[in-house]
Amino acid sequence: MKQKLSSLYGRDGTKAVLASLISILIGLAVGSVIILIVGLANPALGLSSAWDGIRLVFGGLVSTGRDAAGSLTFGFNPTNMGNMLFRATPLILTGLSVAVAFKTGLFNIGAPGQYLMGTAATLMIALGIPSETVPAWLIWALAFVGGILVGALWGCLPGLVKAFLNINEVLACIMTNWIAANLVTWMFDGSQFRNVVENTKSGYIYKTSFNGVETAKLGLNKLFPNSQVNGGIVIAVVIAVLVYILMSKTTLGYQLKACGSNRHAARYAGINDKRNIVLSMAIAGGLSGAAAALYYLSGNTEFFWSTYQSLPAIGFNGIPVALLAANNPIAVIFTGCFMSMLDIVGLQLTNLTAYNEYITDVIIATIVYLSAFSLLIRMLLDGRKKRKKAIAAQAGGTDTGAGPSSGAQEGGEQA
Repeated sequence: MKQKLSSLYGRDGTKAVLASLISILIGLAVGSVIILIVGLANPALGLSSAWDGIRLVFGGLVSTGRDAAGSLTFGFNPTNMGNMLFRATPLILTGLSVAVAFKTGLFNIGAPGQYLMGTAATLMIALGIPSETVPAWLIWALAFVGGILVGALWGCLPGLVKAFLNINEVLACIMTNWIAANLVTWMFDGSQFRNVVENTKSGYIYKTSFNGVETAKLGLNKLFPNSQVNGGIVIAVVIAVLVYILMSKTTLGYQLKACGSNRHAARYAGINDKRNIVLSMAIAGGLSGAAAALYYLSGNTEFFWSTYQSLPAIGFNGIPVALLAANNPIAVIFTGCFMSMLDIVGLQLTNLTAYNEYITDVIIATIVYLSAFSLLIRMLLDGRKKRKKAIAAQAGGTDTGAGPSSGAQEGGEQA
């Protein structure tokens, strides 16, 4: 049993998971300490409020509110669970977008721009084709595919300049992000898709449900009543599995990873490195476009076009999702759910205590910071294992050396 556990601990995947868990636990601990300090420093809060805040940090997902006595209550909360899965959908896909690029040696910081372009394409198709003449399911499919394709095309741009001009993809992605932000703002500025039904929402684009187009619930609304969850989470999980198969079980995936490990060696081996760089960024862009498509095709969400002089946080949040998952497509499913859980925790803190949701922003920032050091944590874990092996080998050598000496001494005595 001990040998099996030692073998399990020695695997790279196990060490990656441990490094991520350590980052998460430290982040949660830092958030708890901040809550405690704020509670003790503010007379209006006190120790009891701080204790409630800490409990919500760790158990906000299963919080059910307060009882008649004002004490926090916990239990299965289907609404929170459903909303977590809904918020996790785009995070899983942007996390996959970043992870695929990382696997091929590229840093896709252009996910926000790809997400925006996918948003624009999805909404224009979903709201531009009248559902009176075309079936709603067909419009949904066209909008979803359109979002993916436009995101992929936008992802190609930094891939092309990296492959053929050797311009750093980070710089190229930053430029395409801001081009996308201003382009989308310009496209929707004079758009016929503005929400003119509610005067207070004149800067918003209609929900896709305005045209009768929305993602099927697949019965999830019955499992998680009063939540926004829909079939998008199922599609995101399926895409994650397909990406895992692509990267781990196919020749193309091997070539993409070979280019990431050593572009020049891959070229020497006959792999078309330029094609694979462009293809990698196209896949990453398509995944970001898919994230936007599923988020806005839900029928629950509106797009506020005038805010996109700034960039969507969902695109950037894909970076910590990928880092915590060690770029493993299957692990991205769980880290995406974890990051969305922190959003729910922030809402619970705001609704049930005097704290605000910015506490969870600090927790996320700490986890993001530490996730960048996950490689260092893995190195420390490797070093600990090597030291144990060295001590064991030294002890074994001492025992081996002692054996013949002892035997020789006994033989001498017998003689």
